[in-house]
Amino acid sequence: METNFTSSIFSQNSSKLPDDTVFYAIFPDFSLPVSKSPNPNITSLLQSLHLQILTTISPHTTHYIWQHEPFTLSLSSPSSTIPHLQGNLRFGDNLDDEWFIVFLLFQISLAFPSLSIRVWDTDGEFLLIEAAFHLPRWINPENSVNRVFIRRGELHIVPKSRLSSPSLLDSLQFLVNCGEESKASESVQLALRNRLSQYPERARRNVHRVRVRVPISVAQVLKHEPCLISRAVEGFYDRDIDSMKYAAKMEKFLSKGTAEELVLVSVAMSRAMYAQLVQQTFQAPKCYPMPNRSDANVYMEAEVGMKIACGFEMMYQQRLRQGLEGKGSTWDAFKESLERSGYFEGLLPGSKEYRRLMENAKEYYRKSSLFSRASEMMSAPVRLMDEILALPHSTDDFKGQQIPPSDDDSWLYNGEDELNSALQERQKEMELYDLKQKKKQKSELDQDAGPSSGSNLDDFDLGNISKTMQAFVHEMSTYEGAEVPENRHGISNEASQFMKMTLLMLTLKKAHHLTWILNLWMQGTSNATEDMDDEFTPVDVDVNLVKSFLDSFASQQGLPGPASNLLGLMGVQLPQDAGKNK
Repeated sequence: METNFTSSIFSQNSSKLPDDTVFYAIFPDFSLPVSKSPNPNITSLLQSLHLQILTTISPHTTHYIWQHEPFTLSLSSPSSTIPHLQGNLRFGDNLDDEWFIVFLLFQISLAFPSLSIRVWDTDGEFLLIEAAFHLPRWINPENSVNRVFIRRGELHIVPKSRLSSPSLLDSLQFLVNCGEESKASESVQLALRNRLSQYPERARRNVHRVRVRVPISVAQVLKHEPCLISRAVEGFYDRDIDSMKYAAKMEKFLSKGTAEELVLVSVAMSRAMYAQLVQQTFQAPKCYPMPNRSDANVYMEAEVGMKIACGFEMMYQQRLRQGLEGKGSTWDAFKESLERSGYFEGLLPGSKEYRRLMENAKEYYRKSSLFSRASEMMSAPVRLMDEILALPHSTDDFKGQQIPPSDDDSWLYNGEDELNSALQERQKEMELYDLKQKKKQKSELDQDAGPSSGSNLDDFDLGNISKTMQAFVHEMSTYEGAEVPENRHGISNEASQFMKMTLLMLTLKKAHHLTWILNLWMQGTSNATEDMDDEFTPVDVDVNLVKSFLDSFASQQGLPGPASNLLGLMGVQLPQDAGKNK
């Protein structure tokens, strides 16, 4: 059970963790401060919640094979301002692990309605990426911090209009008090439901069973702890020159060398693990007893088994020499963490209150250890394998057994179909998004092009002028720069020159020069180009651009002029009183 996880979990760009890591944090409503004095029972409440959550998800996780490490939860650091449960998991090449985590978190949020859950990875808020074509336009990576949560089986995005720059506590309190306002749109919910609807069936389908021929020591380890296959594949796939030296000798898992007898067993692993094993060419060590190639099936079973055995050897020897597992039992580590966190409140050992707290801690440890067995195995495989191999075992234990055939691995070679299917779904989303945007733009243009007598000045958006200007320049530009349209009936020479100068400035991306030119033009100056090289202070382009257009339009008093002609080319028609009181 992990107890040393600190608040660094909230650093989305932590350099201490691999890039392929997913983080999650669970905030119960009872952990939110209602007064300045902390709740003295908060630790007990979190421990109880922890056990309830593990019990709830265990039907989904019991037989799941994780790529690197299992799903775990731990209590937050005592220094955390908001007590909560948290965890992180490295999913490596198996993206299914990350989405299975998301599925579990949604299930937890359904089972416990008074929880607000965060989940993100080293790329940030990846749930928003999944629903990118359906998000409100205001949200972006910069302003999404402390806004995205899972609550009651739905995604919530704390609105910017209510909280401009929320702290974590601000958002959590908003979710409790105003949760309906933060609930994401139905299209966002649907995008995520479509992604998660494949689970838990996809998790079961992700398990691949294969027949392999391995040394008796490997068979013994996998017989007692099948999940350690993850460590073997990791050791093989992440091998380097140093670890391959251990595989060349096979001191631990091939004690008899070429005289070792291989036994046939069935091993369950994730599809990603299987791909990592079979798709890499690896020469068997000289000391390894590989069979003759005459029987292709037997040789293939032995080859996959050889890679597993070498993976175990490399992982075992490397961890042993680097001392990666520490000393003492997990209970000792758990007790030490309680003492560091101030759990015993400075009580004297042996006192009545100290004994009561100790009994509570032992009871929690006993119950949680039932679920944390996989975590312990993955964090201390060397110690565990030594214990397993110390038990009596022989080749006779694995003879005469009915071994089922390997699962069909055609998925490994026709995965292009699944990829194309996923790409087509994304393409459909993109096309639908583009269609909606075009309809929206057409609707806006139709409204702008209507008669001025029907214009509603209160509904007129001044920001559309600058947006439309940018769109106009984009449409009128080629790789050679901005161009004035050939067909510009009704445009005076004056307006034509104005357009050329305006488009020239936009092409050169000198926005503050553009504003300066507009001001000079509206004031009737023709010396604009003579002072182009002067230094100017950048100004607010949108405000000045709109103001200049409105001033010019108002001065025309309804008659044709540069401003109305230029705006007309862009499909914008201002109300006749748009220049007043602005």
